[in-house]
Amino acid sequence: MLELGKKQTLQVIKKVEFGVYLAEKETDDKSEQVLLPAKQVPAGTAVGDKISVFLYKDSSDRPIATVNKPLITMGHTAVLKVKEVGRIGAFLDWGLEKDLLLPFREQTGKVRPGEEVLVALYLDKSQRLCATMKVYHYLYTDSDYEKGDEVEGRVYEISENFGVFVAVDDCFSALIPKQNVQKNYRVGEKLHLFVTERKADGKLTVSTSRNAYLQMNDDAELLRKKLEQNKGRLNFDDKASPEKIKAEMGMSKAAFKRAVGHLLKERAIVLKDGGISLV
Repeated sequence: MLELGKKQTLQVIKKVEFGVYLAEKETDDKSEQVLLPAKQVPAGTAVGDKISVFLYKDSSDRPIATVNKPLITMGHTAVLKVKEVGRIGAFLDWGLEKDLLLPFREQTGKVRPGEEVLVALYLDKSQRLCATMKVYHYLYTDSDYEKGDEVEGRVYEISENFGVFVAVDDCFSALIPKQNVQKNYRVGEKLHLFVTERKADGKLTVSTSRNAYLQMNDDAELLRKKLEQNKGRLNFDDKASPEKIKAEMGMSKAAFKRAVGHLLKERAIVLKDGGISLV
């Protein structure tokens, strides 16, 4: 079966003046054959030979083979350069003659010619290969990184609900949680980060500051001790005013919320009746 967007090893079944036709086997009908243009046919190629090719569609929307190596293949991510922005989207250089379309609807931020963008390759409803900046489901979760490691990441999407989504090493799934976002980031921005947590599913939680997560641990311990000193109960929670939290805990509301979140994850506390109680 011919598969667009993937590398395949196919057999030469017919030679013509303008190239060779390839298929998985000699008996495949025309619908399962694809042309490799003459300028790309290796010298001395004969019927029956096998050639490793990549399949995509030409400017006339016809399947075509190439021996050139694309910078991205189906189901994977890559950082590609924007060549131009047109009426229907941006066009990316992916190492082949026909540029790769990044539709406007698949962009998570505005892109400009000359910029590099992290994208994945997919087939649209018309069975054409396109790029998407919505790479969350294409990123890996099997990195060797652990809590405390320093990493490099690229912002690929920003969510008001969850925070800043980052691709560590342009391929591993990571998130700066909403409560830890300290400034306005932009899609495509490259960041030096620190791993604050490696979740059970392999996804990483990261921070732009080493001190942020170290301080969070200290603040969580301070909150725990405060609860113990008050017989396991505080009569206010993270919805209290910044002034109240500062007066009672000596920390900012943001730091207090991080400490509460940390202890909630550990199931060390519960929020109830407008207060916090030790479990």
